[in-house]
Amino acid sequence: MTPELQERLRAAGLDPDGVAALVRAALAEDGDVDVTSEPIFDPAQVSTADFTARAQGVVSGLLVAEAVFALLLGESAVLEPRVKDGERVGAGEVLLTVTAPTVGLLRAERVALNFLTHLSGIATRTAQWVAALEGTKARVRDSRKTLPGLRDLQKWAVRCGGGVNHRMSLQDAALIKDNHVAAAGGVTAAFQAVRKRYPELHIQVEVDTLDQLREALTAGATDILLDNMTDSTMAEAVRLTEGRATLEASGGLSLDRARDAAVTGVDYLAVGGLTHSASALDIGLDFRSAGT
Repeated sequence: MTPELQERLRAAGLDPDGVAALVRAALAEDGDVDVTSEPIFDPAQVSTADFTARAQGVVSGLLVAEAVFALLLGESAVLEPRVKDGERVGAGEVLLTVTAPTVGLLRAERVALNFLTHLSGIATRTAQWVAALEGTKARVRDSRKTLPGLRDLQKWAVRCGGGVNHRMSLQDAALIKDNHVAAAGGVTAAFQAVRKRYPELHIQVEVDTLDQLREALTAGATDILLDNMTDSTMAEAVRLTEGRATLEASGGLSLDRARDAAVTGVDYLAVGGLTHSASALDIGLDFRSAGT
C-alpha cells in the first residue's frame, strides 16, 4: 500500500497492517491462479470498471477495497474514488472507478466486493437506527458480537453509519454481566472486586431489575446497562437514577421499537444486530471499457 493510503486508513481509525493482513488472507482464499480469466484475456489487456451501488445506503469499505487492489496489483491499478466512506449514495451511483489489467481486476473483484458490501450493509443498518433516534438524546451503540477477525472493520462501519462503538476488547473496559453477578454473589461484590483490582478502569454494570439498579448505584456504578426491560421499567430506571449514571438499553430491541425505547430517557441503545446480522448492501462491479 502507498503511504497515502496507509495514512487515510489511520485517519479512519484503522490499522494499515491489520487491514493488509485481512486483505492478504482473503486473497489467499482464492489461490494463485484464476483458471477462468487467465485463458481468456491477454496479460497486457487493461480494463476500466465501476463499483456501482444497486441500492441506496451508506458506504463503508472503500478504503479496504482500495487496499485489495493496491496489495494485489500495486501501481498497475489506477483508483478513482467517487464518494467517501460514510456518505449516503443512491442506486446507480458510482462509488469507485478502477483501471487495471483485466485479469487482476477480475481476481480482485469478489474480494473487494465482499468487504465493501458487508461493511456498507452495517453502515446502512446503523444509519437506519440513527434516523429512528433523531430528536432524542439516545445514540445507538454496537457490541462485541462481531465476526472473528473483522471487529475493527465492523466497528468502523458502525461509525461510518453514525453509531457509537462500545468497548473493542475485554481489556478496554469492564462489563459486569449476569453471570459475573451470579458467580460473585451479587452486584456489589462483583463491582467492588473489579474496582479494587483496577481503580481507574471504566466499569459498566448490567442489571435486569430495578432492585439491581439500586444496588449498582449504591455501589458507585456510573454506567449501567438495562437488560431486557420494558419501556415503562426503563423510564422508571431513568427516574430512579436521577442522572447519577449513564444508562444503556439492551436486549429485545428492534428498529420499530427504537424510538419508544429512546424516549424513556436512556443514553444509549445497544444493538448487537448492527454487526452480527446486517444484510449486505447490493453493490456490483461493472466493466466500462477494455483495451490493450
